[in-house]
Amino acid sequence: MTVNFQAMATLAAAKMRQVFPETPLMRNEMLSERFGADIWLKREDLSPVRSYKLRGAFNAMRKVIPDQTMFVCASAGNHAQGVAFMCKHFKVHGVVFMPVTTPEQKILKTRMFGGDHVEVRLIGDYFDESLKAAQDFCAEQGAHFLSPFDDEDVIEGQASVAVEIEQQLGGLPDHIILPVGGGGLSAGVRGYFDDTVRYTFVEPSGAKSLAAALEEDAPVDVSPINSFVDGAAVAKIGARTFARLKGISPDDVMDLDEDRICNTIVEMLNVEGIVLEPAGAMSIEALGEVAEQIKGKTVVCVTSGGNFDFERLPEVKERAQRYAGLKKYFILRLPQRPGALRDFLDTLGPHDNITRFEYMKKSARNFGSVLIGIETDAPQNFPAMFGRIDAAGFTYTDITNDETLAQFVI
Repeated sequence: MTVNFQAMATLAAAKMRQVFPETPLMRNEMLSERFGADIWLKREDLSPVRSYKLRGAFNAMRKVIPDQTMFVCASAGNHAQGVAFMCKHFKVHGVVFMPVTTPEQKILKTRMFGGDHVEVRLIGDYFDESLKAAQDFCAEQGAHFLSPFDDEDVIEGQASVAVEIEQQLGGLPDHIILPVGGGGLSAGVRGYFDDTVRYTFVEPSGAKSLAAALEEDAPVDVSPINSFVDGAAVAKIGARTFARLKGISPDDVMDLDEDRICNTIVEMLNVEGIVLEPAGAMSIEALGEVAEQIKGKTVVCVTSGGNFDFERLPEVKERAQRYAGLKKYFILRLPQRPGALRDFLDTLGPHDNITRFEYMKKSARNFGSVLIGIETDAPQNFPAMFGRIDAAGFTYTDITNDETLAQFVI
């Protein structure tokens, strides 16, 4: 089965050259030097739609055209844009169902890629409602539903990433690191390379669907999930994708905290000028967890996408600083007396910078609550600062890692 899958994936990759060029495989000097390895980035963020998703859409569509001329999908992100791009290329009609809450930028990009060949329908507040509407529409109209991952032709199309890696590298890498959401990309890459390379599959901590499936030996729903890593935040891995992944070792699957992933987004943007979405940054951030395994090895990190809305940059920077221990938020109980604020300010060190300060005097109370954000240049500055605050007799509550409270007040 593997030989046939390899042949079909190779054919799919060849067919794609009629539509778009291969994405670059680029050696990264900074990461190679940092980890003592030969580290390459497979830049799926440089595809025409800034993700690998158009590969699966192309392969699934080419196999049913011209018998089928209407295609439907449900997506609020990269899959929608890949389908739209291919509908325009094949000159067929596409209907894309999106939640009403989808950011306007993603709606506009989907319409831009599809042009007159794509119709966007906004239905439901949540993806599940959009999905049901899409499937009902397919049943009524006899249209072809394009799954984002749980489809053999889609998996075969995503496997073209592996075909290109082998061709561009001139052989096999020792180690491949790639993100996992619904499993289409990871199933395709493993289906092509089989066990001839070592893998690290990376999931966001708030959506560990592959780890849960391996534990139960079947796909399971891990709802509710954290949707921050939207390109890989999937509540249940696909049945077909898991069938190709079920033999892997749980030791080859890791999860990364959503805030931690933001470190790589910021660093790659500031240092390398590479724009990555959260899912696209996971494979790079994972290098630190496998540093000992990869020394002296040839490693490929699949940067799966770069559809990053720059309106999210302040949030990403905020998350990165909080994870690195460079920023904290706390609620201070401040005495309502003259000089109390000055007493508190005297507890701050030369590297402690106030970035948030919200206080309202309560005339009927002896104390008022102050929301304070402090940014510093080294994590070790905070224990010293809090020690001075304690010594001064102030009472406070650190809310930095209280996700519910932080989302409300920060």
